[in-house]
Amino acid sequence: MPPPKDVVKIAIQMVGAIPQLIELQQTKPLASVLKDVCDAWSLPNAERYALQYADGRQTYITESNRRDIKNGSILRLTTSPDQEAEQLYIGIQSKNVDVKTDSLKKLASLSQDVTFAQEFISRNGLKQIYSIVEEGNDTGEMLAHTLKAFTELMEHDFVSWENLSTVFIKKIVSYVNMNAVDASIQQLSLSILENMVPTSRVLFEVVKKEVTLDRLLTHLQVTNAQLQLKAMALLIALLLSATDAERRDMMDYLREKNIRQFIHKNIIHSSEPLGDEMAHYLYVLQSVSLNLCEHRMKMSMDPYSQEQRDLLQSLRQTAFESESEAPAGTFSTERRRSLCAKEFRKLGFLNNSNPAEDLRRVPPGLLALDNMVYFSRNTPNAYSRFILENSSREDKHECPFARSSIQLTLILCEILHIGEPCSETAQAFYPMFFGQDHFFQELFCICIQLVNKTWKEMRATQEDFDKVMQVVREQITRTLSLKPTSLELFKTRVNALNYSEILKLRQTERLHQEETLAVPVLELREKLKPELLELIRQQRLLHLCEGTLFRKISSRRRQDKLWYCRLSPNHKVLHYGDVEEGVQSPPIESLTEKIPVADMKMLLVGKECPHTKEKSSGKQNKDVLELAFSIVHDVEEYCLNFIAPTRYEFCLWTDGLNVLLGKEMTSERTQTDLDVLLSMELKLRLLDLENISIPDNPPPIPKPPSNLNFCYDFSHAEQ
Repeated sequence: MPPPKDVVKIAIQMVGAIPQLIELQQTKPLASVLKDVCDAWSLPNAERYALQYADGRQTYITESNRRDIKNGSILRLTTSPDQEAEQLYIGIQSKNVDVKTDSLKKLASLSQDVTFAQEFISRNGLKQIYSIVEEGNDTGEMLAHTLKAFTELMEHDFVSWENLSTVFIKKIVSYVNMNAVDASIQQLSLSILENMVPTSRVLFEVVKKEVTLDRLLTHLQVTNAQLQLKAMALLIALLLSATDAERRDMMDYLREKNIRQFIHKNIIHSSEPLGDEMAHYLYVLQSVSLNLCEHRMKMSMDPYSQEQRDLLQSLRQTAFESESEAPAGTFSTERRRSLCAKEFRKLGFLNNSNPAEDLRRVPPGLLALDNMVYFSRNTPNAYSRFILENSSREDKHECPFARSSIQLTLILCEILHIGEPCSETAQAFYPMFFGQDHFFQELFCICIQLVNKTWKEMRATQEDFDKVMQVVREQITRTLSLKPTSLELFKTRVNALNYSEILKLRQTERLHQEETLAVPVLELREKLKPELLELIRQQRLLHLCEGTLFRKISSRRRQDKLWYCRLSPNHKVLHYGDVEEGVQSPPIESLTEKIPVADMKMLLVGKECPHTKEKSSGKQNKDVLELAFSIVHDVEEYCLNFIAPTRYEFCLWTDGLNVLLGKEMTSERTQTDLDVLLSMELKLRLLDLENISIPDNPPPIPKPPSNLNFCYDFSHAEQ
């Protein structure tokens, strides 16, 4: 007979004593349980003791988390958190350096526990931490433990970062700015400042003023990967917290200091593999940089702005320089206006008498004008060739430069997500972005020439404009999906993907679709589906057995903390636990927490998850909602919450968990994988029928023969 729901069988250890095996009554007050345990070992003053997990993070057991205890858990009887907090509070004030260092070391370890942290902070323990930092001149082990303890205590959000004194902040800043300081202290100091920056405008301004961009760039150029990562994290935090004007100034300064070349050479193409955290920061840096174009993208042209009109006129003058060289008195005003209108028409403006009207469309606004001017000034030969080549064509066959540029700028803004907020988890950056100054403008220069090339290949007319731009969008997106490492490589590949190649790809996809829509093929698909779905189920479970590294994300910032989760080989238990950065696939024995599959009740995704309800709503959390899922186990109050690193992992894990729960796999990846497997299987099955059209209906069954006397008569066989 299984034990009651409110009873768990556990072991309790104590140093120097024989472990106790007890049945823990979850309805019994924890104080009474502790009294019984202490009485069994003849220990007085049970209120001075507490239970904590023997393995993993060694969390203290409280009334609020006791329901997390599972059958087979191993607990340890230890000093209660209030006693530990009192002892360490006294220990860190000791005059004996060894006692003080040991106390700070233990404090750094225990501060990860929320119960202990609450007790220590309630004794005004943070004030002592402040004093050690503010008054001490030590930069060795003791300081490292102090900063680690401070970081862990602040992680629980019991105290506001705005309560920090100016002296304390300046001391932390000094560790970042000093040269002769241990790398571990600089890492912790950078991490503290990174946490501080987003919390208030005042703290942002203090850190921005005290920690110069030059200093951060110095830290970025070290060989210590962790120090490099923390410096990048602080730089990103400063950029995200800055106003638009401040962000623009910071990015201009970083551009002057050639940060792009350094990142491209020493981080992206480093001998060390790029970690997830650094990939995310590079994505944010790319996104922030591209979003500097948003201001011009959302600004409509002002026909009364002399500066904007001069830019517009420069396009005409560059293209038709020789024709505009005639002295001003040669033509009348009316004749000159007519000539300008004719030239603007050759440039491809729809409204040739007032071309500014074409640029009033937002987006792309003035960004399209900027791109056209950049193209004309930086590649004048290509610009002149584009204009003159199309001027010599018949009216209906000329490719309109201005109209194409405006539409192309809009397409590039959509593909590169300009104007959209940064994702909290994305890691998808383009290596070629860091390999080129003025990336957006240079990309435009390549793509506008692609437009002209594709226009000629399609023998397009003005009526085909939208079709041409659709093909160009496809050429760009297909090439970008290959992740070219440089703009030169992008240019080579996108030009190789000409219109005839696009047609072949489309035809292949269309034929494949037509083949799969024939009635007999559809029937065969249905027969194959169960077998292939079972194959997908097995693959999902295998992926869960291999496990995945998940990142903890709070509402305050992207966390550095990692945890790993994997399914046991027999598919009966989910094992999980915290791991350190750099650990790729920890052994299942090191994952101390576990959830029996039999105790799993349901799977929650997106907005239904408790950890997404806690977070503030907003555009910046949209990506988190798309990657969030939770497992409800035992009773509905207890959940294991996940934020998947990618949409791919989200699909595999939610599918796998649904399989364990005996439910249908519902992710979009299931349908994609099923389509791929069905396509492969159908092609193999229909290989002998290649180039033979499959009828929609089976051929008619012939009439039976007039007699059945055609059977072989064995009785007349030769002897």
